[in-house]
Amino acid sequence: MENASSINRKHLAWIERIPGQYWAVAILLLLMPLFAGDFVLFQIFGWTFILGIIALSLMFLAGYGGMVSLVQMSIAGMAGYILAIFGDSAVSQVSQGWPWYLAIPLALAIACLFATAVGWLAVRTEGIYTIMITLAIAAAFFYFTRQNYDMFNGFSGFNSVVPPALFGVNWRDPVAFYYLSLFWATVSFLAVLYLSRAPFGLALQGVRDNPRRMAALGYNVTAHRVAAYAFSGLLAGVGGILLTWQSTQISPGTIGIGAAIDILVIAVMGGLRHPIGAFVGAFVFVLLKTFASDFLLILGLGGERFQLLIGLGFLAIVYFSPDGILGLWAKLRNWQKRDHLLEHKERDL
Repeated sequence: MENASSINRKHLAWIERIPGQYWAVAILLLLMPLFAGDFVLFQIFGWTFILGIIALSLMFLAGYGGMVSLVQMSIAGMAGYILAIFGDSAVSQVSQGWPWYLAIPLALAIACLFATAVGWLAVRTEGIYTIMITLAIAAAFFYFTRQNYDMFNGFSGFNSVVPPALFGVNWRDPVAFYYLSLFWATVSFLAVLYLSRAPFGLALQGVRDNPRRMAALGYNVTAHRVAAYAFSGLLAGVGGILLTWQSTQISPGTIGIGAAIDILVIAVMGGLRHPIGAFVGAFVFVLLKTFASDFLLILGLGGERFQLLIGLGFLAIVYFSPDGILGLWAKLRNWQKRDHLLEHKERDL
């Protein structure tokens, strides 16, 4: 009885450590379909969760490993392409029509292998050279898919790539897809949060801070970095499959250089110091991407200049807080906790 009571106390203590605002956000997200429309559920939040998962893969590499990669959208696209090639699509002359329980694991496995191969090359460089080599791989993959018609169907890509109707549910229904993307976003977030506190994650952070010392302590620095790329590839692969299902298509335009840079913008905008920053940045990015052109038209400007508004928003956030929106929030909380009256008196003295 004592053992059971102690276990219950431990579970209650773990629950009590979760801040109240986290519970409020969780309840709000779970109840969102009760008061939000289909457009908000499918386009705003669904897209936010998907981009957040892909940006989370970059946040894991950059925040915990100190490695900035511009190939995460390419890895996500690889998963989407493999799903379309070996699963079902409207391009029947290329797609193999394998069942989902074979096509999805294969897509994730190849995404991980692709990320591992990229990591094996990239971890031998540092700083700007890592960024350049991952950008070069992303560009090469983009042009390869656009010019290859036998496997990737060239410029057109694949369409009518839809999720399987499991349990009799149409998973492209706005409410169903909202919960599907929310579930995998939550799983991805918790996985990164757990791994960051596991021995591997702590060793990876040590490698980030002082690789020579970690090597002297007996840690294989290269292996840890490559393993981090492999895990990030799994996250990006999940996001890529969801992205393909949401738009029902995958093409070279999905994995272009602009899309690769968008993932970097999302991760930096949200903040690289905490996994939740990827989803915060994704939410702001989706809002800007969706409504920026309408806002510009209201001001009498050309709606095609919406990228300018997104860029200005990104520059403003980074200028005032290098840690992104989470950094701004931390500064605001610290400012509220300060005793401004006492500071005023000290200046007078």
